This record gives sequence, C-alpha cells and structure tokens, in this order.
Amino acid sequence: VQLQASGGGLVQAGRSLRLSCTASGNLFSITAMMWYRQAPGKQRELVAALTNTGNAEYGDSVKSRFTISGDTAKGTVNLQMNNLKAEDTGVYYCNAVKITSPGPYEFWGHGTLVTVSS
Repeated sequence: VQLQASGGGLVQAGRSLRLSCTASGNLFSITAMMWYRQAPGKQRELVAALTNTGNAEYGDSVKSRFTISGDTAKGTVNLQMNNLKAEDTGVYYCNAVKITSPGPYEFWGHGTLVTVSS
C-alpha cells in the first residue's frame, strides 16, 4: 500500500486547511486510516482516525476543530482543519492499518508540512 498526502502549506492562525490522502495498491483489509503529526522537537502524535466502520476519533487538542472523513475501502481520507493554531504546526502523516496474516501492519506516507503563523 502506498500513501500520498497533499494539502499542506502556510496559513494564518484562525484559518482553515484541508489535507487529503490517497492510498493505492492492495486496499483489501484496511481497517483504519489515520492522520498523525510531528511538531519540531516533539514526538509523533495521533491527530485523528477513521475506521472501516465509519467511526472517528480525535486527539484531545484538535477535538471540535478538526474533522476526518473518507472511505477506507477506497483508500481515501481527508482532514478538515479549522481554527488553526500555531501549535498545530508540524509535519502531517497519513497512516493506514491493514490486517495481514501475521497481524496488523501499518503503512506510512510521506508527510505534508503544515505551518500556522500567529
């Protein structure tokens, strides 16, 4: 599975940005697609997750501001980010979890940089 993320850029605080991720390859048995981010000097953290049953989960810092959507069966996931804050700055990574015979396996895409100016 290959993941391609897009939509990052420079935006002022309070504005919105939309990230998109498209998966290609064998999409069978993808159980979830997620967005992670890594701010400078910090560990990678989960931003939002979308399961193959349509359930969405969010990190505490982005609840009520970010919305994840998409279709894991089609390998697409989007992240609508509203009311962006300087602390949302970081590299955003798309992730897909696939069930394989040994067990769950994670695929990662190259990140897309989001910079929020205050």
